[in-house]
Amino acid sequence: MRNILYKILFGFGIVTGIVSCKKTDSPITKVTPADLDSIASHYYEQYLKLYPLEATAQGDLRYNDQLPINIDKDFISGEISFYNSVQNQLKKVDYKSLSDEKKTVYDVLDYTLKDKTEIYAYHPEYIPFTQFSGLPLDLPLLGSGSGSQPFKTEKDYSDWLKRVEKFPLWMDTAMENFREGIANNYVLPKKLVIKMIPQMNAEEITTTDFEKNIFYGPIKNLPKGFTEAQKQKFTNEYKEMILKKIIPTYTKMANFLETVYLPKARSTDGINALPKGNEIYAYYVKSQTTTNKTPEEINKIGLEQVAMLRREMEKVKQQVGFSGTLEEFITHVKTDPEAMPYKTNKEVLDAFNRILAKITPKLNTMFSVTPKTPFEIRQTEKFREASASAEYKVGTPDGKRPGIFYIPLPDPAKFNVTSGMESLFLHEAIPGHHYQISLQQENTKLSKFMRFGWSNAFGEGWAHYCETLGPEFGLYTDPYQKMGYLSDQMLRAVRLVVDTGIHTGKMTREEAIQYFLSNISYDEAGAVAEIERYMAMPGQAQGYKIGALRIRELRDKYQKQLGSRFSLAKFHDEILNQGTLPLDVLDRKMELWAKKQ
Repeated sequence: MRNILYKILFGFGIVTGIVSCKKTDSPITKVTPADLDSIASHYYEQYLKLYPLEATAQGDLRYNDQLPINIDKDFISGEISFYNSVQNQLKKVDYKSLSDEKKTVYDVLDYTLKDKTEIYAYHPEYIPFTQFSGLPLDLPLLGSGSGSQPFKTEKDYSDWLKRVEKFPLWMDTAMENFREGIANNYVLPKKLVIKMIPQMNAEEITTTDFEKNIFYGPIKNLPKGFTEAQKQKFTNEYKEMILKKIIPTYTKMANFLETVYLPKARSTDGINALPKGNEIYAYYVKSQTTTNKTPEEINKIGLEQVAMLRREMEKVKQQVGFSGTLEEFITHVKTDPEAMPYKTNKEVLDAFNRILAKITPKLNTMFSVTPKTPFEIRQTEKFREASASAEYKVGTPDGKRPGIFYIPLPDPAKFNVTSGMESLFLHEAIPGHHYQISLQQENTKLSKFMRFGWSNAFGEGWAHYCETLGPEFGLYTDPYQKMGYLSDQMLRAVRLVVDTGIHTGKMTREEAIQYFLSNISYDEAGAVAEIERYMAMPGQAQGYKIGALRIRELRDKYQKQLGSRFSLAKFHDEILNQGTLPLDVLDRKMELWAKKQ
């Protein structure tokens, strides 16, 4: 059987000069072996064709009708062959002759290819999605008309119908993979599967009342320029899509999870319980932190950070004159009226705008290069605010869509500043995600795979590091805002302890929840959701703190080493000027930078 990947490559007309479809054939052709830029651009062009949803998310509309079955065995073996072929090209590049910037490009591409290949040794396809992430959870937002899939033209509406056509096959493949996981004792915890069943049966997905079905959103907002014939055509086709493709597919998966998978799911919580579980976890830790730190080392760092932050919280407790224990203080600030000073949405939004005004004059001393992408602070839309968190939505490099900091305000009177208002702004907005992502996207000199790439440890690490800049911006002078900052720092420190605890079998889900609640001002439902997220995504939660600590270590090291020659603005510019990097690659890059100072 011909490899599915090669069918895809041929189908898009991107493999030229290949006569047969043997896996040994390289999908990259007509590339000068030593031309790193060509290798990188060919790699990314073909990667987007394999993962067209990522192209859609970037505003690249060429493959909006495509939905490859990327969890299929044949697809995976072809994908691995593709990565190997790029690596073979990369080996022909003379690394020593490259400029410092090009060495970074080489290092990132080399790291990326190895990481994307290595994951398949641990059979991620056995768990095609979880309660926290995966195509069945992404599809409703894409099809709602308010996600990254556009619904402006007749082609857009047709593209979506073609894309959804493949969804039942994707879900059938997911069921086959879940079954194979059962056969290999590689299954999810029961506690997570129980959460997945109602997601598949969600009213907004399975209702036959079209006005209430999320996939009917594009029909409720048909473009004004459509003719009556076009409107009628798509109304009929979208109703048929919902009745024949969406509802039966989700209902079938819900039934499968409940009757077949749940009885075979495991009672354990950590990934260590799977065959070769410790090896699998070691891979995820390495991949998510982009370092060679072991789970034991990370656990130790987490415990040290928690202890340090508890001491800082004790100081705030004394400052506000609270006489109980620290745990009681953490609980108290959830309901303390002093921590909830606002009455209207406008007051909360104004307070965030005051933070921006306060830090703006100092930004010039910390950054020489700032984004051109506009920035806005907005209240999260009513239809999604009940389940939304504060977040940053990326703008577009052309400036047509600003970077937006969204804040959900279901009840402004309950908006608690100890949720980390000032630190939240530094993390999600400026100079955190808005600066880092905008500068990366705006840098047209970068290879596209880096311009639109993402490394969890770097991206979240940078944003978490930005929280520590608060005192330099004149923030955290109010004890409740300081407590909010410490709580944000504590959340990421606790993650190191509970993630490693759960996945090495030293902590149960219940013990992790209790540890979480004793250190962080969350309600129980919030704590449960967090812990179950870590259960579903081993290692992911570690990137924030590990990345932030590394950037801070580099800053301290070069401040000391360079003395008067150290410029904080130049340091920050250098950290950000090539996008998100694996942390070990960042080390090499900053070492070369320091030598030039």
